[in-house]
Amino acid sequence: MAAAPTEEIRANAYVGFDTITNQIEHKLLKRGFQFNVIVVGQTGLGKSTLINTIFASHLIDSKGRFTADEPVRQTTEIQAVSHVIVENGVKLRLNIVDTPGYGDQINNEGCWDPIIKYIKDQHSAYLRKELTAMRDRYIQDTRIHCCLFFINPTGHSLRPIDTIVMKKLSEVVNVVPVIAKSDSLTIDERDQFKAKIREELAYNNIRVFPFDTDENDEEEVQINETIREMIPFAVVGSESNVIIDGKSVRGRKNRWGVVNVEDETHCEFVNLRNFLTRSHLQDLIETTAQIHYEAFRSKQLLALKEGVAQRPAPAA
Repeated sequence: MAAAPTEEIRANAYVGFDTITNQIEHKLLKRGFQFNVIVVGQTGLGKSTLINTIFASHLIDSKGRFTADEPVRQTTEIQAVSHVIVENGVKLRLNIVDTPGYGDQINNEGCWDPIIKYIKDQHSAYLRKELTAMRDRYIQDTRIHCCLFFINPTGHSLRPIDTIVMKKLSEVVNVVPVIAKSDSLTIDERDQFKAKIREELAYNNIRVFPFDTDENDEEEVQINETIREMIPFAVVGSESNVIIDGKSVRGRKNRWGVVNVEDETHCEFVNLRNFLTRSHLQDLIETTAQIHYEAFRSKQLLALKEGVAQRPAPAA
């Protein structure tokens, strides 16, 4: 007998299951959210300053070189700092991983290895906890959700090493490229530089975030396309306040005037901040779990299975 077609059942009286969204929201707010960001780029590109500007807090200290005779910090000096930020009752546990001095040496062979290893180590740590017989109800998530890749504002093209490192990073983490200190470029230079970088990304098959999946609806696909047309974000960061027309704003003074970092006609800082915090934060977290971590997990479990299959049977 053929099954009867499924019909939407409408209750004559109010049941109350529509409050499930409020229940979920209450639990999520109580638990809080975890967001992990790694910053990659040359010394002196303002990585720490931009992070502090995005989250409106002094989260990490600037540790770049101030004089030419100071020693260059190596990429092996990876440091993670954690902070809890609360906004309108929403608690965000923010983990910032700094990789100072990447690509500063004359010989940069393998300088990306510590960064890739760090990202994979977080996947490995999560997998170990996930496979533990008595695992925690909520596993602490240190997997990197976003990599902000800082590009030197040369106005010409990407360095060969930048292309190599971005390619390798894009295989294990969500990469979001940004042009640092973009106020050193004119508007025309900036637009030409952005177009050149997009061409190089496409030519080298470097897949940067955001991605489109089968779950995305038409609106999300359109939003992602608009963002991809803007990438790399041309940004300026500043923790200082300056006075413009009698108002105090975050900005930078130079010999030509004042750059207001929150003015979209001056730079794309606001676009980047909205992208990271208001529109795609959850997508960055989910993509990390569903794409990058899942690929790592499958590879590790397959290798484990093959290792067990090849192990000789115990003697009788």
